[in-house]
Amino acid sequence: MSDMLTIPNLVSGLRVLAVPYFWWVLLGQENIGWAAALIFIIGSTDWIDGYLARRLNQISELGKFLDPLADRLMITSALVGGLIAGVLPPLIGWPLLVREVLVGIGTIALATRGLDKLEVRWLGKLATFLLYGAIPSFYFTAAGILPSLFGPPAWISGVLGLLLYWYVGILYVGEIRARLGRVQPV
Repeated sequence: MSDMLTIPNLVSGLRVLAVPYFWWVLLGQENIGWAAALIFIIGSTDWIDGYLARRLNQISELGKFLDPLADRLMITSALVGGLIAGVLPPLIGWPLLVREVLVGIGTIALATRGLDKLEVRWLGKLATFLLYGAIPSFYFTAAGILPSLFGPPAWISGVLGLLLYWYVGILYVGEIRARLGRVQPV
């Protein structure tokens, strides 16, 4: 139990708990600017839990589960919320959402067959970093907050993040298919 109650796990847990608050701010309060700030804050803290886990020698199985869960929940929420609110360009939002769903289904297929989860790839981390910059920038632009400052970087990092995200997603799908092909049907 003590390896579960760590500072890095607390940070990851708070990131997960921030997702419902994001939905309330975006849809309940209709505050796109504050929703953008939340995406940015949650994205900015993405590296903190991993850094603390390594620095404090508190790497745990729970942390390995919570950190990517927080990323997936926040990115998926930001995509769906952005598409619903009309602040995220469909040419960016829909392909990202489809990729999330496909990799998510594959990950579930691995888990149901008792296979190890996919290892995080460096390019995937880079794609996530770019998207954590792009998505809130689209939100800030839609909210009218410095659109000339946030608009161009949103498109640049959004397109680069989208391309990298799909590239890594294709690698993951290949890995999932290979692993599932080695498993006897249940």
